[in-house]
Amino acid sequence: MTKILNDTRVFTINPNIDVQDVTFQNRFGFVLAGHLYKPLNFEEGNKYAAIVISGPFGAVKEQSSGLYAQTLAERGFVTLAFDQSTTGESSGNVRNMASPDIFTEDFSAAVDFIGMQDYVNREKIGALGICGLGSHVLAAAAIDKRIKAVATSVMYDMGESMWQGIDGSKTPKQQDIERDYLAEQRWHDAENNTHEDGPHELPFDENDQPIHLTSILPDKLDEDADPVTTDFFHYYKERAFHPRSVNSNGAWAATSPWSYYNFSLQQKISEIAPRPTLIVTGEKAHSRHMAEKSYEYLHEPKELVIVPNATHVDLYDQMTLIPFDKFESFFKGNLK
Repeated sequence: MTKILNDTRVFTINPNIDVQDVTFQNRFGFVLAGHLYKPLNFEEGNKYAAIVISGPFGAVKEQSSGLYAQTLAERGFVTLAFDQSTTGESSGNVRNMASPDIFTEDFSAAVDFIGMQDYVNREKIGALGICGLGSHVLAAAAIDKRIKAVATSVMYDMGESMWQGIDGSKTPKQQDIERDYLAEQRWHDAENNTHEDGPHELPFDENDQPIHLTSILPDKLDEDADPVTTDFFHYYKERAFHPRSVNSNGAWAATSPWSYYNFSLQQKISEIAPRPTLIVTGEKAHSRHMAEKSYEYLHEPKELVIVPNATHVDLYDQMTLIPFDKFESFFKGNLK
C-alpha cells in the first residue's frame, strides 16, 4: 500500500485506503499536485468509476477536498483531491493568484490524469467542487463532456461574490471604485516587481473607501465577530489549520478579482444537461442563495439538496451533516 509522503492531512486518516502523491499538468503548463485515493478493497483488473474533487476556494487537498475524496473512496470510487494552480503544492511562480479560466481548466486536467489510470473507466468520471470551486466545476462540466455527472457542495459563484458582494450589496459606485483600486494595485505591483497580497472580496468602509487587507482571516477572533467570519476562523485557523492553505495562512494576490470581472462562471452551465447535476447546500449557509441561483440556471436532470440546520462551513468537515449517502447514490446512479 502506497502512502503519501509527509502526511499533513487535517482529518482522520483511514489507514485502509491506498493513497498516493501525484502530479499532472494542465494545458497551460501548470503542474498540479494531488492525492489519488484508490477505493476500499481495491482489486487489480477492475475498472472503477472516478471522481475529481477540489475546493474550497483557498483551501488545499489536505483539508475538505481530501476528506470528501477519502470518504467517497471508502464507498467504492477512485478519487482525486487536488490543489488548484498557484496554490498549495501546485506550481505557479506567482502564488495564490486566482483565475476563473485556469481554475476551471484544472478540473479538466484532473479528468485527463484520472482517465489515464488503467483501473479507471473513462466513461464513468464525475466531478465535485466545494465552496468557490463549485462554480468552477460547473463551468468545467459545461465544456467538458467527459464529466458524466457533476456535484457541488455549498457552492459560491466567485465572480458574483467578488464583484457583487457575498450578499449582493456591492453598489455600482463601489464596483467602479474597485476597478480604480485594482488599477492602482497593478501600477504598484509593476513598479515594485511584486504581486502583493490582498482581499479577493474587497470590503469597503462606511465612506465607500476600499479596505486593504493582507490576510483573509485575523490572527485572533474579535468578540463581536460576525457568525460567518467566526465559522471560517474556527475551521481554517483552528481545527483545520494548514500552513499551505491561503485561508489559513495569508491572502490571495490582490489583483485576483481582475479576471473575474469579465468571466461569468454561470453563463453556460445550462449546457451540462442532459448530464445530471447535484447541488448541495446548507439550510443556514450564507452562500445558499448562490447555490439556489445556480440550480435555477441549470436544466434537467438536476437536484437541489438543502441540509437541515447546516451552515456553509459545516459542510466542509462535519461528518454528521455532509450528505455522503446522497453523494454516493448520485454518483453511483449516474456513473454506470
